[in-house]
Amino acid sequence: MPAAIMRTISRRAALAGFVLLPLFAPADAGVPEQLRVDADEGSVALTRYGASEAGKRPSVLLLHGLHGFERRPRAYQRYADALSARGIDAYLLRYFSAADAPALDPTSRTRASREAYEAGRFNGWARRVSAVVTTIFARPDSSGRVGLLGFSLGGYVAADAAARDRRVTALAVLNGGMPDAMVAEISHLPPMIVLHGEADQNVPLAKGEQLVKLGKAIGAQAELVAYPGRPHGFDFSDTDPMAADAIGRVVGFFEARLTVAG
Repeated sequence: MPAAIMRTISRRAALAGFVLLPLFAPADAGVPEQLRVDADEGSVALTRYGASEAGKRPSVLLLHGLHGFERRPRAYQRYADALSARGIDAYLLRYFSAADAPALDPTSRTRASREAYEAGRFNGWARRVSAVVTTIFARPDSSGRVGLLGFSLGGYVAADAAARDRRVTALAVLNGGMPDAMVAEISHLPPMIVLHGEADQNVPLAKGEQLVKLGKAIGAQAELVAYPGRPHGFDFSDTDPMAADAIGRVVGFFEARLTVAG
């Protein structure tokens, strides 16, 4: 893989609708707000981690994996806290509709049936994400620059939504890719960074490589950072130093592309 497309991390690398949101000054940093936004198939629930800076700020929408935010809340919060500390409002976006969680329940559904269901849902999920983007843009504290950060299944949703919605300024994908049905249709993607564990047994590294190639083929800035020996969801670890590396790279990427200086 050419160095321009993929950067491999050494094991010894250094750590590096209706608007339902309240229109008020940002909350104190570290105090999350529970919000809802009208969208297709029912409202979308959000948890907002507002940056403490006054004035207009960029935002990043975090899209969860198959199990939602509740299974690993501390892991997602680390990303949200790191973003808000850099002056970027972070929103945990629960894009599932009421029907999605039962249909994707790994305790009662086979992987094949879940994947078939997901294939038919990406369009609907992308529309729900776009409804939230519209709401964010309507806020008086929005700078008009929004990024998407997706994890695993949420990475596929984020890539799909970013390809469809040109208002998305930047895209970061952790251990995800582009839905198969969208691959031949891609004509636009924003600047992106894709981080992937080389030992991922859930979503093969080839999916991350494919997404970066798609971006480069249409002229988008795209970078793949591969982590040797790391499994699916390695960045959620409480002890692996490469988890801190991943968070730092993602936050640095968004800071460079979403802030006024970027």
